Amino acid sequence: MSQVESFRNGERNYSKLVGGTGPCVYPAGYVYIYAILQKLTGGDIFTAQILFWAIYLLTLATVSAVYIRASVVPPWAFSLLILSKRVHSIYMLRLFNDCFAMLFSYASILAFQRCHWIFGLVLFSLGVSVKMNVLLMAPPLLMLMLQISGFYRAVGAIAIAGSIQIALGLPFIMSDAWMYVKNAFNVGRKFIHFWSVNFKFLPEGIFSSGIFATCLLLMHLLVLLLFAHLVWCKGMGGIRASLHKCKTRKRAVASPDRITTVLFTGNLIGIFFARSLHYQFYSWYFHMIPFLLWKTNLPTRIRVALWLTIEICWNVFPSNNYSSTLLFISHTCLLVALWRSKAGSVHSAQDKSRSKLRLALPIQCKYFNGKRWAIWRVIIEDVGRNCWPPRCLVVDIGPISRLFKPRGLARRHEFKWLALCG
Repeated sequence: MSQVESFRNGERNYSKLVGGTGPCVYPAGYVYIYAILQKLTGGDIFTAQILFWAIYLLTLATVSAVYIRASVVPPWAFSLLILSKRVHSIYMLRLFNDCFAMLFSYASILAFQRCHWIFGLVLFSLGVSVKMNVLLMAPPLLMLMLQISGFYRAVGAIAIAGSIQIALGLPFIMSDAWMYVKNAFNVGRKFIHFWSVNFKFLPEGIFSSGIFATCLLLMHLLVLLLFAHLVWCKGMGGIRASLHKCKTRKRAVASPDRITTVLFTGNLIGIFFARSLHYQFYSWYFHMIPFLLWKTNLPTRIRVALWLTIEICWNVFPSNNYSSTLLFISHTCLLVALWRSKAGSVHSAQDKSRSKLRLALPIQCKYFNGKRWAIWRVIIEDVGRNCWPPRCLVVDIGPISRLFKPRGLARRHEFKWLALCG
């Protein structure tokens, strides 16, 4: 808040926005949000906690909407979204800016699921303006946009997102552009070994070395490329073939399931290779864990056990070699399980679906070629492996089709065939 106080007093040089925790190291959106919070609360912490409680509930509602549209997680597993002691602390006690960044990112994913790509990019850019961790989903998002929207639309949407960043940072850019970019988008910051949750088991000398940071970056890019080529785009002939189709206007159609899986998995890969994870960083992917677990082929007991293990590791304070090693193993198991299940591939959702005939009734009769034919209204329920809520398809079968006789209901597999083909 002391950093924000300098901003409210008229300071626009980013290097001079300094507080008790040091200089401001987040983009301009963070400054604006906390300036508004300071004005609304008058510096009262309890009032701020109430506002963050509202942000927490809004985030839960947004995540639940994303889950429902993707139709992957069963209803009872939604309870895992509210059972984290650490996440409650992050949102309602510590008041971190990660909460706002993740709210914008989940809202953008919901917009992407509804095919509102421009609006989703605006929300995504607002999330980046609060904290740069949202950029962990940028590589898979770029791949999806190229496949779905094509090259020129993707470039236009990215230009809009970039212009938002420039507009938000304009007061600071006009004062000192270099200091703003250097402080707000500093990717070379040093981290303290004591606060690391993921690599605490490494010696401090290795943890702080530049070689280790470079290796993590290269491994991050390599694993992203492998997932894109061998998992996400496998049904399209690989990443190169899928991107070539966007030039020939043979674009892919991404379901809400695939959009969510690709973005969540890309975010998990970035977290796995993050140089250091502090305790507030748990909010970056906690609400994604149940979804990713149910995208694997693991038994339900193993899924719950893996979720519980990750939660325990994040609640060990201070972290030690054992908790850090166990968290690393848990992340590895989850990534390997996602790889083996081909989560996010083009045909993964269809392979796990089945159709059920729910209702078939005649609604009227017609005469066709001198014969009396019935028009049947068929309601077919498409139920995925863990699909909730079920998706229903209503088909009216008219006299044009001679597959069905006026008396007697046709065989069930004929209705299923019609639903799958129509």
